[in-house]
Amino acid sequence: MTECISVFDMLKIGVGPSSSHTLGPWRGAERFLKELREEGIFEAVNRVRVDLYGSLSLTGKGHATDLAVMLGLSGADPEYVPIDSISDIIDDINLRNKLNLGNEREINFIFFTDIIFNKNFLPFHANGFTFTAYTNEGEYTSTFYSIGGGFVVKEERIVAKEKEELKKSFPYPIDKADELLKYCQTLGKSISEVVYENEKSIRTEAEIDHELMRVWNTMLECMFTGAHTEGILPGGLNVRRRAFDMHKNLIGEMPYNNPQEWLEVIRNTEVKFRQILKWVSCFALAVNEVNAALGRVVTAPTNGSAGVIPAVLMYYLVIENHDADEHHIKQFLMVAGEVGSIFKKGATISAAMGGCQAEIGVSSAMAAAALCEVMGGTPEQCLMAAEIAMEHHLGMTCDPIGGLVQIPCIERNTMGAIKAINAAELAMETDPRNAKVPLDKVVNTMWQTAKDMNNKYKETSEGGLAVTVNNADC
Repeated sequence: MTECISVFDMLKIGVGPSSSHTLGPWRGAERFLKELREEGIFEAVNRVRVDLYGSLSLTGKGHATDLAVMLGLSGADPEYVPIDSISDIIDDINLRNKLNLGNEREINFIFFTDIIFNKNFLPFHANGFTFTAYTNEGEYTSTFYSIGGGFVVKEERIVAKEKEELKKSFPYPIDKADELLKYCQTLGKSISEVVYENEKSIRTEAEIDHELMRVWNTMLECMFTGAHTEGILPGGLNVRRRAFDMHKNLIGEMPYNNPQEWLEVIRNTEVKFRQILKWVSCFALAVNEVNAALGRVVTAPTNGSAGVIPAVLMYYLVIENHDADEHHIKQFLMVAGEVGSIFKKGATISAAMGGCQAEIGVSSAMAAAALCEVMGGTPEQCLMAAEIAMEHHLGMTCDPIGGLVQIPCIERNTMGAIKAINAAELAMETDPRNAKVPLDKVVNTMWQTAKDMNNKYKETSEGGLAVTVNNADC
């Protein structure tokens, strides 16, 4: 059965720093609250315990997993909760040892004893977590798995796919790149046009257009915020924000008041050749510095790789095509989302399962294909662009220092963005008939590489830079 994954499943609005370690557990907590209500025991709950396993335990502190489950249990929505209120909610829980369950009723909750970090791994996935609710009559337990990109499941992957299929069906079901290409060829449509037809089967055109622009405006605001915020990132590594200084040096004294005006100022600024890479890097740094500070970002396909797609789309708007409009933005996002879904179905977008190739590599492939289409590339060239981008990320490990989504994660977004632009340009100059490596082969190779990769290089902070560079060195 084909798993139907919407663009908006791949591009979710949420809070950093990690889609699998923050957004996933947060959404899992929300689902647990729903289960308690369905079981009719919500009003009887007097205590909740959370057990984190595997990668969620090993890097959970640095990824704010503990904070995420408390926020989720408190009824806060990661898509809409005011960012400034997050610290207040957490501080109140810790100060009073009380949690406002579902934002409806207070229960006892002690941060240091009711969130348990278990280093052992559960069988199904590296990111397992269990909620246990206690009542006077007994207890209720539910286990979830955060499988990357904010996706949360309870059963094995195959069963999860079957359940998803029952919920919605696309007119043009796609599991592999070859299937997507055949639809494009048979229908005489671009990738984005095929994706749009699928989206129309589950949403109105007005809803699709509105949500795509809401995703883009969140990305734009995130870049704007990061480029205008200076200081040190939280977490103890004393990482200085760089987007602020880089942006200041690039833009000078040009006046503007909001993200939209900022975009137009940059579009009307003469950008010299040597500045192009600096602008792209600035955009990517800005997003992931916001992400590292528990700001609002868009999973693309994950929080740790959230800077690549906004940076490449911004590159297109301010460098490549000053006449680009909302149509091009929607086109870009739909292609990116579809390519990301192919990697999710055929491999993984979870660094805890596949290393950083599953995050930065996939995001670079998504951005490359999207850029290729808006620059006039054929569907064949778009898929070639995605293949080129991923091919040169194969084997990339996930080894965050201190378990934080900062070093090397933030810089890797700049490299992924630049590689995406390079991949799109290469594909545009290549006859697809001369291509030697199909995208589906690269997806398969990435999954095999992920399975062969040592677990210490899969978001556990037990290998690579995470152990050769100590926190004290930073």
